Amino acid sequence: MDNYFVDTHCHVFKSDYENIDEVLKNASNNHIKYIINNGSNDESNKEVLKLVEKYPCMYGAIGIHPEDVDGVKQEDVKFIEDNLDNKKIVAIGEIGLDYHYTKENKDEQVKLFESQLALAEKYDIPVIVHSRDATEDTINSLKKFNCKGVIHSFSGSLETARIYIKMGYMLGVNGVITFKNAKIKDVIKEVGLEHIVLETDSPYLTPEPFRGKQNNPGHVLEVAKFVANLYDISLEELAIQTNKNVTDMYKKMKLD
Repeated sequence: MDNYFVDTHCHVFKSDYENIDEVLKNASNNHIKYIINNGSNDESNKEVLKLVEKYPCMYGAIGIHPEDVDGVKQEDVKFIEDNLDNKKIVAIGEIGLDYHYTKENKDEQVKLFESQLALAEKYDIPVIVHSRDATEDTINSLKKFNCKGVIHSFSGSLETARIYIKMGYMLGVNGVITFKNAKIKDVIKEVGLEHIVLETDSPYLTPEPFRGKQNNPGHVLEVAKFVANLYDISLEELAIQTNKNVTDMYKKMKLD
């Protein structure tokens, strides 16, 4: 195929990958031309900034993940704000709410999430949102701000999908859609291609037929094949539409 895809959400860091050059070469060999590398805490945000300077194919998002709320300092959020003018930082992310393991720090999570949404509104930059077992609070927080972005690894109902879409958000689709009992395929088929972007969440959520192994951005191709089959269209048609979605959402990204 002549077209290429974008991995709009991955975590490609030296802590998980011995050779990042090889990871990106493999992605290129699988028709993945660009990736958005997502930070989740102060350490990974700083690594994102170094990596996007080194690799032309890599763009970045910086943010504080809800699981990192307990150790967060005010200067960590200030660091995000200070680097939003970087031409290769295309979003604030990965941010959001996660009540899966604990709700005890719920108030702190909401406060952190909304402080980053406020930055996104102030600087007119998209957000990449993580929401796990926290749909109602996520929607309530998003409603307070004039933001847009992507709901990463969307796994909710069609009703929830439509709420997010109406608010100006796209849905991130990754390897979960290929899992045998995944109900998300029915939702994604219904929402329409103009509302989705493709992602891996590497090194997590490896798609079939590689499930059980470490994920990598090259596996966007497996997600793309599944979605193209779901919509009964060619990979080329899927690439054209999803790349348009990427540039519509992430204005700083230049796809050629």
